[in-house]
Amino acid sequence: MLSLHFAASLGGLFNWKDVIDILLVSILLYQLYKIIKGTVAVNVFIGVLAIYLINLIVNFLQMKLLGTIFRQILGVGAIALIILFQQEIRKFLILIGIKSYNSKQAKLFFQMVPFLKQKGQLTTQFKPIINACFNMAKTSTGALIVLENGSDLSFYSSTGDALDANVNTRLIENIFFKNSPLHDGAVIVSKDKIVAARCVLPVTENENFPASFGMRHRAAVGVSEASNAIVIIVSEETGKVSYAKGGKLKTNVSKEELIKFLSKDYRTTTN
Repeated sequence: MLSLHFAASLGGLFNWKDVIDILLVSILLYQLYKIIKGTVAVNVFIGVLAIYLINLIVNFLQMKLLGTIFRQILGVGAIALIILFQQEIRKFLILIGIKSYNSKQAKLFFQMVPFLKQKGQLTTQFKPIINACFNMAKTSTGALIVLENGSDLSFYSSTGDALDANVNTRLIENIFFKNSPLHDGAVIVSKDKIVAARCVLPVTENENFPASFGMRHRAAVGVSEASNAIVIIVSEETGKVSYAKGGKLKTNVSKEELIKFLSKDYRTTTN
C-alpha cells in the first residue's frame, strides 16, 4: 500500500510533459558538454551547473534568503556566461547549422523550394593541390591549405593577402617556399581559386591536443572546429602530410588516402 501511495504521489508530481522536458534538457546539456570537453570552459560549465542545481534545491526547500542570493547570482551570471562562452556558443550554433543544412530532410526541403535550392558540391581540381603537398613533403616544406567545402571563410581570408589565382602546383609550392613572403600562414582555396595566402587561423583550445604537434596542426584543427572546411597540412619537422575536418586530425596519410578522403566531400576532377 505504501509503495502504491508513493507511486501515486510521484504521478501527481510528474507527467509525460515533464519527462520529455527533462529528457530534452539532458540531451542539450550532454551535447554542450561534448563540445567544450577538453577545453578550459568545461570547469566553468561544471561550476555553473552545480550552482544551478543548488539553486533548485534551495527553491524546493523554500529557503527565501538563499533563494534571493542565488537568483541575483544567476541573473548576473547569464550575462557573464555569454561573454565567457562566446566562442563555445558560436561553435555550438555553427555545428547545429552544418548538421541541419547537410541533413536529408533539409536537402529535400531545399530541392522542393526553387529559390532555396542547394547548389551542387564544390568542384575542385585536387591533383595540383595533392601534387604540391607531396612535393613539399619531400623537402619538409611546411604548408597549410584550407578548402572551403561550402563554408564562408571570408573573415579568415581578409586576414591575409588576396590572390584570386587559379589552383596551380608550382604556385602553391612558391607560396610556401621558405624565403617567400607569403609562406607564413594558411592558403585558402575556394572552388578552383586560391583566394588568399598568409591567412591567420584560430587555434584549437582542446587541452587534450597532443603537445608534439605544432601551430600548423593546431590552426588546422581550430578552423575545422569552427567551420565545415577541410585542411591539409604538411609538417615542416617530419615532412608528413595530414588533414583535419570537424576538429579531427588524421596524420601521416598517403597520397591515395588523401585522394580517397577528398573524394567523399567533393566531385573531384583530375585535370
